[in-house]
Amino acid sequence: MKSTDYERVAGGFFCFYDDRPFTSQEETLELKSENNEKIIQLIDKGVEIPNPLTLDIGDEVEISRISGNRVKIYPGCRIYGKETVIAAGAQIGREGPVTIENCQIGPEVELKGGYFKKAAFLEKAGMGSGAHVREGCIFEEQANGAHCVGLKQTILFPFVTLGSLINFCDCLMAGGTSRKDHSEVGSSYIHFNFTPSGDKTTASLIGDVPRGVMLNQRAIFLGGQGGMVGPVRLGYGNVVVAGAILRKDVLADNNLIVPKTPRGGVFPLVHDSYTGLSRLLEKNILYLANLTALEQWYIHVRQPFFTSQELGDLIYAGVLDKLALAKKERIKRLKLMTDKIKNSLEKYGDKPGANARKRELCDNIEQISELFSGEIVEKSGLEARDGFLEAFMDHKKENDGTYVEMVQGLPVGVSEKGTAWLQEIIDEISRQAAAVLPGLALFKRLIAQTG
Repeated sequence: MKSTDYERVAGGFFCFYDDRPFTSQEETLELKSENNEKIIQLIDKGVEIPNPLTLDIGDEVEISRISGNRVKIYPGCRIYGKETVIAAGAQIGREGPVTIENCQIGPEVELKGGYFKKAAFLEKAGMGSGAHVREGCIFEEQANGAHCVGLKQTILFPFVTLGSLINFCDCLMAGGTSRKDHSEVGSSYIHFNFTPSGDKTTASLIGDVPRGVMLNQRAIFLGGQGGMVGPVRLGYGNVVVAGAILRKDVLADNNLIVPKTPRGGVFPLVHDSYTGLSRLLEKNILYLANLTALEQWYIHVRQPFFTSQELGDLIYAGVLDKLALAKKERIKRLKLMTDKIKNSLEKYGDKPGANARKRELCDNIEQISELFSGEIVEKSGLEARDGFLEAFMDHKKENDGTYVEMVQGLPVGVSEKGTAWLQEIIDEISRQAAAVLPGLALFKRLIAQTG
């Protein structure tokens, strides 16, 4: 036995020095963890815990939700939350202490160091040391980040890679086809998600859900030492040069983007004026509609793939919970902004024109909030959905493979059917929003196309 090794006996751990056990009662030091029984249960299941005395595990943690298959928890880690799940092959704390609170950690996930709360990590996702990942985050397969990355309400599709020293909250990012061909955010990048008025109606779509879930789109590159002022929308295959701040949408694909630097000067400022309200609302509605489409994708397409994994049903439930949290957050932020608009109308007077449009939003915000669940979602694109699901299931019967392999192996025509279904969900929500708020003239191009 090596020096400072631990041996589990009589419900505790004994510490030994000098390659020999102590022989007298005076020399024996019993070191007992506060959650000793749970740690013993984990070790008995097969979880590798090199230094049991440094692990803190909450009373509420259910041992049945932690796999004993190739899971390793390094020294200095803390595991809390009754909803926490740790699947086979997970590696926790290799580079530094990790704190986990109510996270769902899928197979082969590696969290090297940091704080993780109410987030979901799917197969082979990973984060480097110094991470700060908070509620509403979803890392899909092989999505990953380097050291010192801060995230909240962020969804990364498979393969998306974040560099180091990044703040990237309130984003959905897709694009890329593999770990060698992935969308990337360069080091020292910031998504600016908080306005001078204190609003966070700023979530950005880098890619989208209808095309992004097919895992066949060109990668997006955001050059390092740069930033994005949300809400922004960006198409696939676009490259934003390093050191630049992106302030405008670029919906077309495959562009090299060199943003202009704003003209310098000192200008009059009218607080809480909310100019460009229609544009802001459109982007928030589109983001919520994309979240809703992604939720339907998980329910109808992804669920069976989780069922085949150990603890997969729990991880699936965790992902749906994160999507619900994401929708709740975006609706909350819309309502808070609407309250500020209402206060500004009362403060400065209810004038014709732009103020009438603001009043329309204030009067109908509850109707807008209800568009992202219920019959509108369930009945949108049914013909396209059923055609896609039938073709997808036929493809699945004839081919074995993981979720990623199955989706990437779809014939082009089948992928297009799936994209059409998800896009119809988004379009129908957009049309309904435009009907609720006619004075704001939302989604004019879509309305013109569909009559």
